[in-house]
This record gives sequence, C-alpha cells and structure tokens, in this order.
Amino acid sequence: MPIKTILWMTFACGLCYGQPADDSKPATTNVMGAEYPRVHADRGVTFRIKAPDAKKVQVRLGQDYDMVRAEDGTWSATIPPQVPGFHYYYLVIDGVQVNDPASEAFYGVGRESSGIEIPETGVDYYDLKDVPHGEVRQFRYYSKVTGTWRRAFVYTPPDYDVNLKARYPVLYLQHGGGEDERGWIVQGRADIILDNLIAAKKAVPMIVVMDKGYAVAAGEKPYEYKQGEPFDMRRLSSLPAFEKVVIDDLIPAIDRRYRTLTDRDHRAMAGLSMGGGQAYDIVLRHPDTFAYAGGFSGVPGGNGGPAIDTKTDFGGVLDRADAFNKRMKLVWFGIGTAEPASMAKGMKGFREAITAAGIRHVYFESEGTSHEWLTWRRDLADFAPRLFR
Repeated sequence: MPIKTILWMTFACGLCYGQPADDSKPATTNVMGAEYPRVHADRGVTFRIKAPDAKKVQVRLGQDYDMVRAEDGTWSATIPPQVPGFHYYYLVIDGVQVNDPASEAFYGVGRESSGIEIPETGVDYYDLKDVPHGEVRQFRYYSKVTGTWRRAFVYTPPDYDVNLKARYPVLYLQHGGGEDERGWIVQGRADIILDNLIAAKKAVPMIVVMDKGYAVAAGEKPYEYKQGEPFDMRRLSSLPAFEKVVIDDLIPAIDRRYRTLTDRDHRAMAGLSMGGGQAYDIVLRHPDTFAYAGGFSGVPGGNGGPAIDTKTDFGGVLDRADAFNKRMKLVWFGIGTAEPASMAKGMKGFREAITAAGIRHVYFESEGTSHEWLTWRRDLADFAPRLFR
C-alpha cells in the first residue's frame, strides 16, 4: 500500500489507536482528535501509527527508536523521558522519513516537521493564563531593497487598542536558521510570554516585530544549494541585504503603521542562533538606531566562527568601552548549558572578547537545555524585563 494511503488511514483513525496508559495525556501539539502521541508523567512518550503494509517503522526524535507491530498493523513505541520543551520529530516508514499525520506541522530545520511539546513541571511563564492578551498581526510591506512584498508578524500589547494616545517601544525579534517569521509565535510562544510578563508588571508594554531573516537584494541571484555541498545558511540569510531591509524598509514601515517611540532609546533587536548573529551585526553597525542588543545562542559572525576583534570589527565601536557603555543600555546574550560544543565556542569567544574590552554585559545560562526552543523561551523571559526601563 502506498505511504500516502497509510498516512491517510492513520489520520482517519485518529481515535482508534487503543486504550491509552492511565498516566498519559495526548500531546498539546497533536492535531484535533488525535490520541497519540501521548506524554507520560515521567515525560516518556508513546507513539502509534497504523501502517499494516510497512516492514519497519521508527520514531526519529534525537535518535531512532524502533516501533513494534501488532497483529492489526498498528505500530507503537514508548520512548524514554524527554527533556521538557518543544522538539521536532519524524516517523521513518520503510526508510522514508515522513511527518506524523497526528501531529501539527511546524516550520523548522528548513522544512515542515512534526513537533511535540513536553511539559515542564512547575513552570507556567509560557502558558496561557487569565490575563489581558495582546494581539499578533500579519504586517505586509513592500521592500525597495528586495523589490518584493514581505511579511512580518507584529505583537501589540494588551492595551494597544484601548490606550490610543500611548506610544510604545519596539523589540525586533529574529528567528534562527531554517525557521521563519512564524517561529517565535508558534514554537516560541513569544506573545504568551510577553502577555504574562506585562500582566505581572515584570516587563513594560512593548511592540514586538518578527520578520523573515532572509533577503536577496533586487537584481541579485539568490543562493542556490547544490546537492552534495554543505548547506550554507548564512549565505541564504544574506546579511547585507537583510540589514538594509531592516534599516531602510522595515523600521520606517513599522514606524508609519504603528504608534511607536521612534528614538534609539526605545528600540531593541535580538534573535536566536542565526538571528542572534544578525541582531548583533545590525545593532553594532547602527548604534544610532538601537540601544539594546540580545543574542540567544547567537553572536556576531555566527556560532563556531572566529572570535570578533573588538579593535577593528564594526568600525572599532567596541574598542571605546567607556563611550559604548554609556550609550548602549543593554548587551545581553545567553546559551543552554547542554548546547553542542560548536555553538558554545562562538558564545565563549564573544564573551571573552567583550569582557577583555571592558564592555558591560549580561550573560545568562539555561540549565540543562540545548540548541532548542526551551532555551530561547527562557532567554526571552529574562531579556524582555530588562528592556526600556
């Protein structure tokens, strides 16, 4: 039977997977009506799929786990407890990696992927609460730099449409490589985090702008990946073009459309991984535009690259520590303690370089997390309250 038929049968039988274990619940990331995957109290996860003609089925979540076939053609596996937070995963059916039709699809790692949310005990800062909620809006604008229409998502705080005389500071918040402008809302829960922080008076009401971090200047040829070559995400991001989009197109468009405070003291930029590198590269080149910078597992030049030269890079702005510290209100960067060595290398080099140069900064560690959304949710929860004070 073709794989498409198998997957459709699985979707159609979303409620016929059998009796779940008593201590488990359907993952919050499941499609409506799907009982599996189920998350157990110890954070183990049970997966099931009906694929009667398959010879071998696996779950791919960090590693491959073999599933066991029942007589009715249902395959199942319970995998060990997982780290809390959001994780991408896949099914592998007879060697072909596919998404689980019982899961919502999330754009990450350069493709639409299945995802699963593993609850974090005793933590609710990214959970929906009975507090005033802001809105997330799609914002379309024309970019003269790229010669195309672009889309950003814009979070407006809860009182934006009530307090019509108020103006607000703006945080430009970037996604990472292989993700897009949806990531911070869908996987990162940035709007919920901001709602809760603002309600608790831990953060000031602010507008948050989330744009796509890829841009190709009009008339330039886009990056083309060639089979067999290492995928160069930084070439895809085309930082020079994206920098011009932010400075020449995006910020003016946001300031025209929304009630913003338009001076540098009320403008911040941050991002995760690739987006953190972009944020720092842009802020350090435009100190007249931004007063706050944040890198979530991301530093200037990209993770794993050579350490910056504070005397020469970015026009030597970091070589004048006294002047820089007086002007820049916040330099913030964080990392998960379990991140890959290649990621940690860039963060370590950047931290050592700016410490030696006398640059005042805040360094944050997310205990036990890797290069993943839980790290970046924690980063945002620490970073946002420090803004615009």
